[in-house]
Amino acid sequence: MEKKLSILIVDDEQRLVDEISEFLKSKKFNVFFANHPDKALELTKNHLPDIVILDIRLPGRSGLDVLGDIKKINPLSEVIMISGHGDMNTVIEAMRRGAIDYFAQPFRLPDVYKAIVRTQRFIQISNELKLVRSNRDVLSKKLLENIGVQLIGNSNSMVELIGMMTKVAQTPNTSVLVLGESGTGKELVAHGIHYLSQRSENMFYSVNCSAVPETLFESEFFGHKKGAFTGADSDKEGWFEIADGGTLFLDEISDMPLGQQAKLLRVLEERKVSKIGSRKSKQVDVRVIAASNTDLEKLANENKFRPDLFHRLNIFVINIPPLRSHKEDIPALADYYLKLYIRQFGKLKIKLSSAIIDKMMAYDLPGNVRELRNIIERAVILCEGDVLLPQHIQLSKKQRAMINSKLVDGTLHSSLVDDLDLEENERRLIRIALEQADNNKSKAAALLKITWQALDRRMKKYGME
Repeated sequence: MEKKLSILIVDDEQRLVDEISEFLKSKKFNVFFANHPDKALELTKNHLPDIVILDIRLPGRSGLDVLGDIKKINPLSEVIMISGHGDMNTVIEAMRRGAIDYFAQPFRLPDVYKAIVRTQRFIQISNELKLVRSNRDVLSKKLLENIGVQLIGNSNSMVELIGMMTKVAQTPNTSVLVLGESGTGKELVAHGIHYLSQRSENMFYSVNCSAVPETLFESEFFGHKKGAFTGADSDKEGWFEIADGGTLFLDEISDMPLGQQAKLLRVLEERKVSKIGSRKSKQVDVRVIAASNTDLEKLANENKFRPDLFHRLNIFVINIPPLRSHKEDIPALADYYLKLYIRQFGKLKIKLSSAIIDKMMAYDLPGNVRELRNIIERAVILCEGDVLLPQHIQLSKKQRAMINSKLVDGTLHSSLVDDLDLEENERRLIRIALEQADNNKSKAAALLKITWQALDRRMKKYGME
């Protein structure tokens, strides 16, 4: 059962408190009220309200000071201010100190309700983001411990990706189909699902389907008994048995021969395998995660991939976005791989120059994260100083042409970048302004000729905090 939202009303005008309180109770909220700052702080401490409706003018103290005290007692309480006529400067100050919304007097009760609904939605989104970030931290730690890599990125695309991984990981054995271009990290996502699931203590086994000869398919996947065929000198476990209780990752599933796809489908449906040369079948408990960089649905429609196997694998699909669609993650990825390789090569501490980040941001990286990683590795090898510079990046003529078309005099040509992608250009301008202002938001806002609050809103919108 969903927890009722608790609301504390703080106002010294009893008639107003009674009116709001009665209205909110009719909407099934838990309501408390106080007509004095001291009582408000006591109720905050005892009940930890989700939302506080706070009048700016209170007896003995400013509502701004009470706002600060409420936030100290319970930082999770979201505060909606009640403002009087001519109080807009105070409201702006309240928002700067942490208030989330306001409504002005005189007001209508529906206006109060709208402010609460907006705040309730904000709380829900914040909680979802906290859960995703918590899962991301847990996931990164497990991936680092088990395979030595991490999932890097704070963009909305990465938040959505981790959310999808978390949801399917909680199911016991749902098959997963991971789609994405080469280099986007399909196997890393498969590892992540495994380590977020209850199967994490058991085997994760990875198979490249394009590397399995058709003549060996049954033996490799299902195993064989001694003497089942020439050369079968001993019993052999198949990959389904090896991964029993864990996860079997089938990379490049589209390269599996059509004749063998029916056998795989049968195992997925029956959860049983029979070794070559044996009349007995064995129950297996394996989650199958398949991956492809091709359009499996298109192949299925063209009868180049079995439609029944496609629909069996298509229960839960995760599409990994290409890096060019979430370029705001490039600086973090570049920094991560820089640290990885300076440790690996035993070099002195090397920093990334802003020019090299601009160069990477201007390039579409068709090889995605894998290509970025390779570029940084080569650059670290070439770098003999303490700063990684654009000249340390070795690119082909085609790659250089792609970047140069988006760079003018060493700076980003913002009017032509990313095919007039407004949001992407706005992210980039914010990042450049913050870099020039040494991450001082006020100075960056001045460079962009917008207010500090407007910059803050845009950064939250793009997940850039």
